[in-house]
Amino acid sequence: MDDTTGPPRLTRLTFHGPLSEERAAGLIRQLTDGVRPSAPVTVLDIGCGWGEFMLRLLDATPGATGSGIDLNEQDLARGRASAEARGLAERVDFVRESAVDTARGPADIVLCFGASHALSDARPPEHTTAALHVLRRLVKPGGRVLLGEGFWERPPAPGELSAMWPEASASEFHDLCGLVDLAVAAGFRPAWIESASPDEWDHFESTYQSDVEEWLAAHPDHPLAEETRDRVDRHRRMWLRGYRGVMGLAYLTLVPVS
Repeated sequence: MDDTTGPPRLTRLTFHGPLSEERAAGLIRQLTDGVRPSAPVTVLDIGCGWGEFMLRLLDATPGATGSGIDLNEQDLARGRASAEARGLAERVDFVRESAVDTARGPADIVLCFGASHALSDARPPEHTTAALHVLRRLVKPGGRVLLGEGFWERPPAPGELSAMWPEASASEFHDLCGLVDLAVAAGFRPAWIESASPDEWDHFESTYQSDVEEWLAAHPDHPLAEETRDRVDRHRRMWLRGYRGVMGLAYLTLVPVS
């Protein structure tokens, strides 16, 4: 790697979130067992990134088709390349567009992993309620929504909040029960409730930056090193001093009420 090459980006992440191989496989089993439409299954992935979970779901569901929408073209290109390599390119589209007021759907299965903010212009915590109402519209009767959404494992202390992202607030998230209550109020029944484990979080956060950390160790004098070092050090402090053990990520399998 020469001095004109910048740092890598997320090359070691499988899923863009705290999701283990075992949990992903279990969630796919739940979705494929629960949805049995007469026509081939349709999947819509909101804020899909490179769509790893969606591609695995399509691979496990013969004849299913999928659409992933996101604003990051680099991630979308990675998803298209992955679909091509797996022989799924004819069954999936990766589209660069906003999810706000999307005209896509309804679909049999709607995925929204850590992307509820992409569904409305509402600010936290109202964005969660707004997103759930949009998701209710986007899923077909008898379908499923798989929502990955943040919540507070416990109330954050002032020092923890100050170490998080700018303008972090204790009102930004609900607790797990409050989050599920919002889903019920939006017209869903929670068929399955689980959340990322501490090991999944640690694996995700370490993998999130490990390729860049190794790049920095090998290129301490690179023109982009100072800016990159500041960015990854800030994120690490935000995690270790701020939200580690405080913020959780729920995986809710939601069934729309008829």
